[in-house]
Amino acid sequence: MKLLIKSLLFLVPLGLAACAPESQTASPEGPRKLTVMTHDSFAVSEEVVAEFEAQNNADLVFLKLGDTGEATNRAVLSADAPLADVFYGVDNTFLSRALDGDIFEPYASPLLAEIPDEFELDPQHRALPVDYGDVCLNYDLAYFEDHDLAPPADLEALLNPEYRGLLVVQNPATSSPGLAFLLATIGHFGEDGYLGYWEGLAANEVKVVNDWETSFYTEFSRWGGERPIVVSYASSPAVDLIFAEEPMDAPVTAAVVSAGSCFRQIEFVGILKGTQQRELAEAWVDFMLSPIFQGDLPLQMFVFPVNPNAQLPTVYVDFLVEPQDTAVVSPADIAAHREEWIQAWTDTVLR
Repeated sequence: MKLLIKSLLFLVPLGLAACAPESQTASPEGPRKLTVMTHDSFAVSEEVVAEFEAQNNADLVFLKLGDTGEATNRAVLSADAPLADVFYGVDNTFLSRALDGDIFEPYASPLLAEIPDEFELDPQHRALPVDYGDVCLNYDLAYFEDHDLAPPADLEALLNPEYRGLLVVQNPATSSPGLAFLLATIGHFGEDGYLGYWEGLAANEVKVVNDWETSFYTEFSRWGGERPIVVSYASSPAVDLIFAEEPMDAPVTAAVVSAGSCFRQIEFVGILKGTQQRELAEAWVDFMLSPIFQGDLPLQMFVFPVNPNAQLPTVYVDFLVEPQDTAVVSPADIAAHREEWIQAWTDTVLR
């Protein structure tokens, strides 16, 4: 879903990447500059940025450095000469890499008191939760109505012959939602069962593509493709409704949210070691966890706020169905086995 987003922010010239945070400090008379490293899908309203800058006499600079994995790797590799003051966008599939790389300074924001404990995966408060999204199967309602076929109720249903050739997924080696869906199958079927499940999907003619855009906008029948089931997000049906070219009364797609069929991605922010703007960095982290920023998230990055005091858009309230029981794989297990699991999946599905 994040790849749908067209950022409303100006991009930072790459030349700034060579500058350490201390070189970005303005004179006492002018605004203080704060550099925030993010992934490419980061987006926030200009009004929200302007409010923080006005409150803190600040000039925010956003440095976008690829997808979640790429940005995390850049942050770790540049730990001795940090490229920014703050890093936002590492998620629970890469969290242990960032923590093991020792790139963050601990900060227990007072706003953490408002955030449910389930989102706080780092007890040392080096990485603080900002938002979450659930990777789930989505399906095209019209296709199943036209073919007088019940949509799949859970992951197991996709092994049935009536769903042969109907599913498209993303390669977990090249796609964040693809990796999240692989983790959903590992959490649901266990390490001893997930490869057998994928063997069944391969036998049932699952199609694998490299990225979310191809799966959603080329292969998915909602947009003219031939596959009526696609790996996407629980929020996709509501977002599709928001951006429909013609007004619609209800979503035309739906998500499978049965127990253990989705994987929850949680994104974090942390203050990078070496910052010369510690006070301002703390203020930005607090701002990201505040209802002002949190309420801006759903229609900017199509993710959910972790702060329950943030207001959700009406379309989310009216049409969104969230999974209540997501598949669970710990960050430590992901760190220890990520590459092993991807390689085993590749040997099983793409051989």
